[in-house]
Amino acid sequence: MAQKAGNQTTDQQDPKYIAQIKLILEAFGRDVGVHPPEWEKEGADYLYRIGTVLVRDKDLPRVVELFQGGTTGEGGIGGVTRLLLPDKVPPNAPEGPNATQRFLALADQRLGRGAVTPEHLFYVTPSVSPCPATEPEEVAQGIPPDPVLPTPFLPAGAADGRGVKVVVLDVGWSDAPAAYWLNGVTGDPEDAFFPSGRIRPYAGHGTFIAGVLRAVARNVEVVVKSYFTSAGAMWEFDLAQALDEVLDLAPDIISLSAGTRTRFDLPALGLDVFVQTRLNRVNGLVLVAAAGNENSRDYFWPAAFPETVSVGALADNGRDRASFSNFGGWVDVYAPGENLVNAFLTGSYECTEPPNTGQIRDFTGMARWSGTSFSTPLVAALIAGRMSLTGESARQSADALLAFALTQPSPGVGPVLTTGDALASLGQ
Repeated sequence: MAQKAGNQTTDQQDPKYIAQIKLILEAFGRDVGVHPPEWEKEGADYLYRIGTVLVRDKDLPRVVELFQGGTTGEGGIGGVTRLLLPDKVPPNAPEGPNATQRFLALADQRLGRGAVTPEHLFYVTPSVSPCPATEPEEVAQGIPPDPVLPTPFLPAGAADGRGVKVVVLDVGWSDAPAAYWLNGVTGDPEDAFFPSGRIRPYAGHGTFIAGVLRAVARNVEVVVKSYFTSAGAMWEFDLAQALDEVLDLAPDIISLSAGTRTRFDLPALGLDVFVQTRLNRVNGLVLVAAAGNENSRDYFWPAAFPETVSVGALADNGRDRASFSNFGGWVDVYAPGENLVNAFLTGSYECTEPPNTGQIRDFTGMARWSGTSFSTPLVAALIAGRMSLTGESARQSADALLAFALTQPSPGVGPVLTTGDALASLGQ
């Protein structure tokens, strides 16, 4: 997306970002809106669902009264309601580009900002656009994963994640039998190929993430769930419900490489309710979330919640911040996230991003990829690795690793964790 500096924008006509958002618009059609309306010139702040808003349950009666109607939607979690807006906007509503924005402006005026929010659209490979920092790139056949533990057979005392369960919310799981380190990974199958046999955009993302987890913590239990099935995106209300459902699997760690910016940079209401009423009440559970690929210090949710472990990406040299990574005081730690190599699909892929649009890439089960999407499972794997050696809860292990990261900050970046730090944090 276009990045903001005061009232100025940069990259506002970057064809890469325009192409990425157009993929979302094609998938979601008239259900999705982009703010501001002139986003192709001004840059996109957030994407939202036309005709709906989110409201805390306790505020619902006064919101329905203010809006002179509305219908509650189904699903979600207790504590927050998806409100389908009435057909007519009250005559006293402020002006706005469309009816949904006028209802939101009316609620701001009468109830204060944040009482009613849009239903934001969340994306895998987090950015305001659906694509990662780069599209997957080909690697030579037989190349090993990078980063990786030194051998497939780990010595006693290795930080291998044994006994720890990580659930990944993503596009789903594509079995990659050639990657021995993925043996035992389970999950929901993804719809990875077009009828023509070509690899879909976003496909293989969950498999790559599982590969990073297993390359760093070889024996961690990994379950990849398929929720982001439409152009790698899903609505906020549905994501809150999905996170709630995942708790039934009793994970130690949830790894989420998805997110969004929000209206006025306020916490995403649906996920705020999940964090406060669900996540915080499960002893020891940790949500590790990607900081986003916008090269921005603006809050990116859910990574910006203080209860999460938010992960930015280091550049290929292991010292600098990756050029695409979000940053700021809300980012807890940075980890390798540029030019990682891991398991992918086998088949042909057509690039969708300029300047490579239309280029065909052929994959044989491995790829090189960049993004905070992939620094996130690396940190989740380090937490799991330390847990397997110490018996700590995920929360305790995460806190200890973040404290260790503060002892080795990278100048101009912040706290850093690298592949061997599960052991290094124990003085080994």
